[in-house]
Amino acid sequence: MDSVQSPDWPVAPQGALAANSATGRYGGPPPTPPPVGRATPPPPRPAPPPYQPPTGRHSAAGTAPRSAPPIPVKILIAGGFGVGKTTTVASISEIDPLTTEAEMTIAGIGVDDPGQRSEKTTTTVAMDFGCVTIDRSLKLYLFGTPGQARFGFMWDDLARGALGALVVVDSGRLDDCYPAIDFFERAGLPFVVGVNAFDGQLVHDLGAIRWALAIGEHVPLVQFDARDRLSVRDALLVVLDRALDRATRDKRG
Repeated sequence: MDSVQSPDWPVAPQGALAANSATGRYGGPPPTPPPVGRATPPPPRPAPPPYQPPTGRHSAAGTAPRSAPPIPVKILIAGGFGVGKTTTVASISEIDPLTTEAEMTIAGIGVDDPGQRSEKTTTTVAMDFGCVTIDRSLKLYLFGTPGQARFGFMWDDLARGALGALVVVDSGRLDDCYPAIDFFERAGLPFVVGVNAFDGQLVHDLGAIRWALAIGEHVPLVQFDARDRLSVRDALLVVLDRALDRATRDKRG
């Protein structure tokens, strides 16, 4: 088969490289190749600053720094049998309250008297427990005491570390609250007497109740409803104020 040769290309001897060069093909100097990379080395970069731990409101992860946990404050809810201690704790607690309720039996007839207006069928045999956060800096831990005299040996243990107490009173059965008031007076623990308004009413007014309980004017006496959360909150705030006042006077002394 005959070969075909372009007339524009000059004939070169067999094996000659010059015939395949740019000069031989086009009669001019070879083109300048495009620059590869940088023509000159880049200027040196300044050294990075030394590492410093993050400061200010946010951490390295972009989250706010942890705030201090709230201060725990132990408060007792005390009083006679069937006055509403368990209801008080359950109304205000932000968690499911821990209760130690047991069914009342015929063995308690004549011993445990919840009163004529009460439909109570259970009784606390150890304690009630609940908690409520007042604000970011304060959290209350509520311990409800058993009301029967035969469980009185537990009161010393429950009162250990408490800053104050709310003594719940039934205005129709004032005799049942005397042991609780005597206990806190002997222990020197600040307390507030809260008269639970059963059915929204009191058998006696607050002045007559203060006289019957023989408590001084320095002991706050308030009316509240154990079933109402806001009413229980207001009573506990009085306990906190009483405990704070006591702590301030002790610090000055």
